[in-house]
Amino acid sequence: MDSFEQRLGEELTQRREQGLYRRRLTLDSAQGPLVILGGRQYLNFCSNDYLGLAAHPRVIEGFRAAAARYGVGSGASHLVCGHSSPHHALEEALADFTGRPRALLFSSGYMANTGVLTSLLHKGDHVFQDRLNHASLLDGGLYSGARFRRFPHSDVAALERKMEPVDGLKLVVVDGVFSMDGDTAPLPELAGVCRARDAWLMVDDAHGFGVMGPTGAGSVEAAGLGPDSVPVLMATLGKALGTAGAFVAGSELLIEGLIQQARNYIYTTALPPAVAAASLVALQLLHEESWRRQHLAELIDRFRRGAAQLDLPVMASVSAIQPLLIGSATQATAISDRLRQRGLLIGAIRPPTVPAGTSRLRVTLSAAHSEEQVDTLLEQLALCWQEPKGLHG
Repeated sequence: MDSFEQRLGEELTQRREQGLYRRRLTLDSAQGPLVILGGRQYLNFCSNDYLGLAAHPRVIEGFRAAAARYGVGSGASHLVCGHSSPHHALEEALADFTGRPRALLFSSGYMANTGVLTSLLHKGDHVFQDRLNHASLLDGGLYSGARFRRFPHSDVAALERKMEPVDGLKLVVVDGVFSMDGDTAPLPELAGVCRARDAWLMVDDAHGFGVMGPTGAGSVEAAGLGPDSVPVLMATLGKALGTAGAFVAGSELLIEGLIQQARNYIYTTALPPAVAAASLVALQLLHEESWRRQHLAELIDRFRRGAAQLDLPVMASVSAIQPLLIGSATQATAISDRLRQRGLLIGAIRPPTVPAGTSRLRVTLSAAHSEEQVDTLLEQLALCWQEPKGLHG
């Protein structure tokens, strides 16, 4: 056997033995609280479609109309001839919504994060990251060539100690809402440290944008912070807005610098114009239908109260992400499989996505869910926990 094939085979075998092997789901339906998989209907609690906009009729119509006018593909990168009117309009709308002078579209959140960090940071600079940051932030920090330091999760005092002896340009980077724990970063305290140490703060608000804050502008708005406190804001469009892609919002100087220097922006095909047009419609719905955020908040509260009554190991989170800590990867997978047999889709999150010994079920709630569906979720979770080979078996 070829040496590369042999190594790959051994690695895959090891993953299977450790309960870490991953398999894709192939849906035969649109995203929603109910989806079709293999000809069977499932109650879906593993989608990031937090506001239920991915299959909204107006969003679909916005996409369809733009595709008829602009075609399916953008044809080129933004700096060649792939930047169209829907892209421009969306960037202006996102800048206005987030209260920043400009915004810049990227094809994915991963590209946005790595593009920003590798553009802003140079060799000899310093980047400080929360230990539980998303992989794209960690990778971007490592790729940048800057001096890379991680601090314990949400430990502001530890961050201060690490920053104290450091001179030169400093960037502190955190998730607004942590994707696997569902908790929020202590943004006001972090902003205070950055002001005191003459550092910039960058927030990845993929899971807060559209959901948190008085207008849905995200965790930065919810924390009462503005552009001076958070000079670099990144958020994705594929979660609360239900479309695809990402954006970075900030000053004129920041955005122009990224246009000129971010390789992930310069050397990739632009998002399809129809996706940008659909995102504009979704952003408008975010303005018009604030009941979605309110309903989601009520469902989160209902789930947490029910989980507490059932003594389920729900982690500390007020976001749409409600993880149930299990520990063992094989047990997390077994319970996820058991729930699927009962007609519920809930992802088992295992290393390396989360640290060893902290595997969990990652329940995600959506404004498209009903109270009755959340009650069904709680009932089925309780039954699975009671089965002989469940969590404590």
